[in-house]
Amino acid sequence: MLNVRICEDLKEAERIWRAHWPENHIFDLWDVRACFQDVFNHPPHFLVAEENGVVEGLMALSWIEDEEYFGHFPGETYQGKTWLEQNRILARDSKILRALVRNIPGGTRLRYLVRDSILFGDEAPVEDETGYSFSPAKYDYSFDAYFQSFSPKSRKKLGKELSRFHEAGASFHDDRIQDMDLMFQMNLDSYGETSFFSNPMFLGSFEKLLLWLHSRGLLRITTVMCHGEVAAVDVGSVWNSSYTVLAGGVNPNFPGVAKLINFHHMEWACRNRMKTVDFLCGDYGWKERFHLSPRPLYKIEAPSYPAVYVRKK
Repeated sequence: MLNVRICEDLKEAERIWRAHWPENHIFDLWDVRACFQDVFNHPPHFLVAEENGVVEGLMALSWIEDEEYFGHFPGETYQGKTWLEQNRILARDSKILRALVRNIPGGTRLRYLVRDSILFGDEAPVEDETGYSFSPAKYDYSFDAYFQSFSPKSRKKLGKELSRFHEAGASFHDDRIQDMDLMFQMNLDSYGETSFFSNPMFLGSFEKLLLWLHSRGLLRITTVMCHGEVAAVDVGSVWNSSYTVLAGGVNPNFPGVAKLINFHHMEWACRNRMKTVDFLCGDYGWKERFHLSPRPLYKIEAPSYPAVYVRKK
C-alpha cells in the first residue's frame, strides 16, 4: 500500500536523505545543504512516499517563514529567491511522483529542478532558469581546440584583450584561503544589495560551506594577480570529477579580467580531464557567447492559496 507521510524531524530527514538521495552533484551532499540549514534553520517538511514500508519517493521541502512558502530544502533565500541548484524530486515511477505532487502543500515553489526528476509528470515541465556548463570532452580535452571554435574575428578580439593581462605579468595562484574575504568584498562592491552576500545569513552559510569544502579537500580558490594587486578571486568545488564555480569577485581596476579567469577555469579543466565545469545559472552576458552548453532547469508551483504551517514546539 502506498502512503505519503510528512517528516518534520531534522534527524530523520537527514537519515532518509543520506540513504536515498543520489550524489551526482556537489549540491546533492547533505553536508553541503546542512551548511545553510544550520544558519537559516527553516523547519523541514519532507514528503516521504512509502510502499509497504519502503521509501519510494521523496520531496524535500522547507517552510520558509519570512517568505511564507515551502521551498526546496534547506530553503536558503534572499529577496525571495533560493540559490542552490540541481534540486530534484525522487520518485520510483510516475505513480509515486503523482502521489507526491498531489500532496504538495499550498504556496510551494520548487525551483532549479533537474529535468530527469520530473519526466514522469502528467504535465509538460515549466522552465525556470538556465544553467551553463563546459564539457572538456567535447573538445577532446584541448583548450586550444575549444578556442578554435570561435570565429576568427572573435579569436582576434579575445586574444587582444587577454594579451594585455599576459603582457602585464598576470599570474594565477591556487588555494589562497586568505583571499576568501576579499572575494566577498569585491562581490559586494560589484553587486551591492543584489549580491546574496549582502544577506548576513546567506554570507554566514556560504562561509560555513567554504570552510567545510576546505576541510574535505574539495575547495578550489583561484586568484589572479596583476601589477601586485589582486585582480580577481573565484571559489569553487571539485566533486566527482566535476568542477563547480560557486562565486567570485573582480577588481574594477582590471576590466576584462573575468574573461581571463573564466578561460583559466576551462583550460584547467581540460588539463585535468574534468567531466564538466558548472558555471551555474544566469548568462550574465557571456556564457552563451563563450559557447557554454545550456541546461534548462525547471520549476513547480502549487496553487497560490495561502500556505498554513504551524511549527511544532
